[in-house]
Amino acid sequence: MDKLVNLIKLSVGTETVDDLAAWQATKRAQTPEGLPRHVTRMWPRREAEILKGGSIYWVIKGVIQCRQRIERLDEYIGQDGIRRCAIVLDPQIIRTQSSLKRPFQGWRYLPVSDAPPDLPKGRASEDPLPVELNRALAEIGVR
Repeated sequence: MDKLVNLIKLSVGTETVDDLAAWQATKRAQTPEGLPRHVTRMWPRREAEILKGGSIYWVIKGVIQCRQRIERLDEYIGQDGIRRCAIVLDPQIIRTQSSLKRPFQGWRYLPVSDAPPDLPKGRASEDPLPVELNRALAEIGVR
């Protein structure tokens, strides 16, 4: 029986969750019907487990800060003719408790047991902490 699994990915070039949202609002980062997507070279072998309700957790400036539910995986053929995987996402970005993550390349599987919890509803709308303060708090285990 397949169980649920998430993905984790560095959000390269973004400084904040708002930067990620702004990038995903561009036509280049969307499917033809307007959903955000992330195109990656490798197709996840654990596709069935991801599509049971998995999310992609975004690492921004060395800290897991948010997630988005994965809607589907689409084939994407680039201008170079190479087949890639477009991870199609729910447009809602859900802030999570901060959790440090060392740099890595590509995406990785993230077991549900290792995923940081979502911020409580009341805290999700708070102004985000400065990047340096958020990182320092995560380093000492304060979320």
